Amino acid sequence: MTDFVLAIDQGTTSSRSILFDHDARPAAQAQLEVPSRFPTLGHVEQDPNTLWATSLDSARSALEMAGCSSSAVAAIGLTNQRETTILWDRKSGVPVAPAVVWQSRITAPECDKLKRAGYEPLVRERTGLVLDPYFSATKIAWLLDREPGLRGRAERGEVLFGTVDSFLLWRLTGGKLHATDVTNASRTLLWNLHRGDWDEELLNVFRVPRGMLPTVFPSSGIIGQTDPKWFGREIPIAGVAGDQQAATFGQQCLTPGMVKNTYGTGCFAVMNTGDQPVSSANGLLTTTAWKIGDKTQFALEGAIFMAGAVVQWLRDSLRVIGSAADSEVLASRVSDNGGVYLVPAFVGLGAPHWDPRARGAIFGLTRGATVEHLCRAALESIALQSRDVLDAMATDAGLAIPALRVDGGATANNLLMQMQADVLGIPVHRPRVLETTALGAAFLAGLAVGFWKDVRDLERTWQLDRVFEPSLSSDQREDWYAHWKRAVARSRDWVPA
Repeated sequence: MTDFVLAIDQGTTSSRSILFDHDARPAAQAQLEVPSRFPTLGHVEQDPNTLWATSLDSARSALEMAGCSSSAVAAIGLTNQRETTILWDRKSGVPVAPAVVWQSRITAPECDKLKRAGYEPLVRERTGLVLDPYFSATKIAWLLDREPGLRGRAERGEVLFGTVDSFLLWRLTGGKLHATDVTNASRTLLWNLHRGDWDEELLNVFRVPRGMLPTVFPSSGIIGQTDPKWFGREIPIAGVAGDQQAATFGQQCLTPGMVKNTYGTGCFAVMNTGDQPVSSANGLLTTTAWKIGDKTQFALEGAIFMAGAVVQWLRDSLRVIGSAADSEVLASRVSDNGGVYLVPAFVGLGAPHWDPRARGAIFGLTRGATVEHLCRAALESIALQSRDVLDAMATDAGLAIPALRVDGGATANNLLMQMQADVLGIPVHRPRVLETTALGAAFLAGLAVGFWKDVRDLERTWQLDRVFEPSLSSDQREDWYAHWKRAVARSRDWVPA
């Protein structure tokens, strides 16, 4: 019997690989940082070769740390930063341009143009998404138009498109597999959520040649084998899902109405809505949660662009803290924010506002404001943005949210988790295994190869670490939130159209 499932989690700021045993416990993990570049205002890009190299190296390192060979691995599960767009040469596998990261707002003018042309209702109805630079379609067109001759090459089938999972699958299989799964396909603005296929009309709207697109598979199931040169033998690749859907599965949000929130570079709340897509009237996204066999689950999602990245900004740009942990230490030195509110709209606002022209702002500064107040306001902004999303989610689904399951690196910050419970007025449940994105990918892969028997076998592995109970009165909570909403309103529409 094999001992582990290997999860490769390629994220925005790092690539990590984790070996999970039959009890879903991490046996070994390795992580490598991934840099981003900011060549122009609002534009974010990465080197696709770095995404690949750090993913492969982290996977090999995890095996080395566990002291085992690849023969101990039953399958590989892959999860990834979504919407990030990569184009590469079909024959050589060499990227033809830098990856355009999901955070990039470079295509905001094109989105505005398409909105003025009246395409937003069509996009919303077919894809469940909004017409925003966040998603892949306008990124593809921007790349094809940027390099002379590239569009012609794509139309001839010489250039392929993929989100990060597709590029890694291509490399892992030695160029044999140009594929993605339904969760990643559903984030491109090109996937018809209701028909479960690429949408020809949307391909024409966004000017994307169909021949560039990958084959779409379920999230759980063997879709290929690794090239033996990478790990010394073929290993089944049996699970693929975008990071937030993987985290939802890893958090065991298997029943409609269950909600998780992942705190990473951004912050992403996802509610399982069952086997039917639920349309949002409040700025949320309708998306595929996962597909296992022929059964598809759907979800409502709220995407916040800046969460952990706010703390990185304090550390790397303002240099007021030396490490992420310092933000909790400094923020704990004051009992409240001193009237200071930070709206981290550095790359615009995501759900439920969807304002690419909003920009970051700090309100309420006085002579008494300190770096401690700023750090507290930064942490509060993560919790308050999540309140925006969960309020919209409860309204759209017509459901009260009894508790929130949380994961991701920032959940180690106890002050932030208490803030989250306080502003929501519901308990926050933190599990023992915080790397639920990788765990979800492992679950999807392990189910496909019989490493875990069924969903009930998975449910026994979820273990609670701590519950954060709300401590504020309703009046205190709503006064705090009202000030936040005023700050958000004043940060909007800052950049001229």
